[in-house]
Amino acid sequence: MEDYKKKFIDFMVECGVLKFGSFTLKSGRKSPFFMNAGAYVTGSQLLRLGEFYAHAIHDSFGDDFDVLFGPAYKGIPLATACVIAYHSLFGKEIRYCSNRKEAKDHGDAGILLGSALKDGDRVVIIEDVTTSGKSIEETLPIIRAQGNVAVIGEMVSLDRQERALESTESALSAISKKWGFPARAIVTMQDVVDSLYTHGERTVITDSIKKEIDEYYAQYGAQCSILA
Repeated sequence: MEDYKKKFIDFMVECGVLKFGSFTLKSGRKSPFFMNAGAYVTGSQLLRLGEFYAHAIHDSFGDDFDVLFGPAYKGIPLATACVIAYHSLFGKEIRYCSNRKEAKDHGDAGILLGSALKDGDRVVIIEDVTTSGKSIEETLPIIRAQGNVAVIGEMVSLDRQERALESTESALSAISKKWGFPARAIVTMQDVVDSLYTHGERTVITDSIKKEIDEYYAQYGAQCSILA
């Protein structure tokens, strides 16, 4: 595992973003872990978060893109932090763009904020986490309505590696297959278990929590993604 991935896992735990316990997801599933990117609230946290995303995006997609699109609402600070970090780390200016939940009809009118999208733009979508892939169904029509714009990939914080609601595949795998672009994560849940349990001190993921994670993935794990 790359060093920045191990540091990112520790960072999520330190910030209270990745928690273990008993949580009810929007899907109704009872999960032994939960990730909430809304818990990144300070300047230093957002600075480091942007750097982790920038490293992962650079590793996955290189520099051949123009715009980072962060769907409202959590994607807005993610995109902003990441474009700043990307310029600092890799020396390239990437524009950020986000959508509004409702179009604005005065002043800076329209459905978008940040940079406009124009013909020929190559876009990477940035999100916190995806379980069902539903957000992409809402985001892609907005992006594609702006003209001849190519989405070259999506980056999320954590691949939960569980089945999408109507598939045996993970949400990221289902997105890639359906929409034709790679969907990646900074870390997977397997990475988290390897770091905090298999090769860790087992103080965050204890034996009892690991048992609950195993039971959860026995029921909801994506095809070929059951955690060891």
